[in-house]
Amino acid sequence: MLRFLTAGESHGKGLVVIVEGLPAGLAVEAGYISDELARRRLGYGRGPRMRFEADELTLLGGVRHGRTLGSPVAIEIANSEWPKWTEEMSPAPGQTSKPLTQPRPGHADLAGMQKYALAEARDVLERASARETAARVAAGAVCKLLLGDLGVQVVSHVVQLGPALAKAGRRPGPGDLEAVDLSPVRCFDPDAEAEMVEAVKAAARDGDSLGGVAEVIAYGVPVGLGSHVHWDRKIDGLLAQALMSIHAVKGVEIGEGIEVAGLRGSVAHDAIGWDPEAKDYPRSSNHAGGVEGGMTNGQPVVARCYMKPLATLNRPVLKTVDVVTKQESVSFKERTDHTAVPAMGVVAETMMAWVLAGEAVRKFGGDSMAELVRNRDGYLAGLRA
Repeated sequence: MLRFLTAGESHGKGLVVIVEGLPAGLAVEAGYISDELARRRLGYGRGPRMRFEADELTLLGGVRHGRTLGSPVAIEIANSEWPKWTEEMSPAPGQTSKPLTQPRPGHADLAGMQKYALAEARDVLERASARETAARVAAGAVCKLLLGDLGVQVVSHVVQLGPALAKAGRRPGPGDLEAVDLSPVRCFDPDAEAEMVEAVKAAARDGDSLGGVAEVIAYGVPVGLGSHVHWDRKIDGLLAQALMSIHAVKGVEIGEGIEVAGLRGSVAHDAIGWDPEAKDYPRSSNHAGGVEGGMTNGQPVVARCYMKPLATLNRPVLKTVDVVTKQESVSFKERTDHTAVPAMGVVAETMMAWVLAGEAVRKFGGDSMAELVRNRDGYLAGLRA
């Protein structure tokens, strides 16, 4: 099975991710992963850190001459800002000259300090930072390459940013990812795009932040990934856990799960037909988001991630308490964005790709890409027969 592990802090020397379980023979290039990391920095409303913090990527192991070896793939993402933080984030014995003792509401600061018996917030916030998602994107980029060899493409777009909403049903196809990325807010609806930009500008003028919703769609997913037989193998459960783990995401919806909760069963489900030429069972709709009974059903897999407004604001209004003096204070400010919803969509692609790739490897098996593809082809031929 696929698994990955990340290490590193936001202002540390770098991030490291190790991906285990990839078949041998998968074509991987550092340039492609770097391009995916650059997509994570996209989006109107991002802070200045996105402009000067480069992702310096190195493939440390598991890849030779552009192909995976079947051994763990190790990727390092160096922090170009490290020289400014060598003293503050040094692993050598010592202590900080600037202790942060005023935990920020909406962050992991206070709960982490209490859980791990830590004296200051930086010991928590450095690892809890969304900077960690850069390592996830690197791992997910490799998974997107694997899925591509299986005919699966994953795209994302922003459907809501603050109060601005995209038109219902306006959804990018498998070839539209470049067009989405050209939008300053990664929205596929040009009318809503302008409203979203204005909403971000308004929040910025007030020193405030905006949340929103990103939708992720996987096209070409074969039927049968996941399982109905155990709770922890249901693919909608796996997707929900993976997507909910993204920083500041507070809700995950599979298909039209929220809307269909208010409908009658006679209109909430996707009718099944039969196509004798394709030897397939087409659906008249996709309310279920490509998942039924914990398994993919051959339709596009659709999920939406609901992100709260960022809790670090440019205007110090959120009240807190200094854990040393116990005096009321206001939340301190690290460098922040006005919104990170467009970038969150890119991270959500990563996590959906991770789940789908992992279930594809589990379903089809094989130590090499050639074997994996051959097993997939045999499975699909069996379905048609």
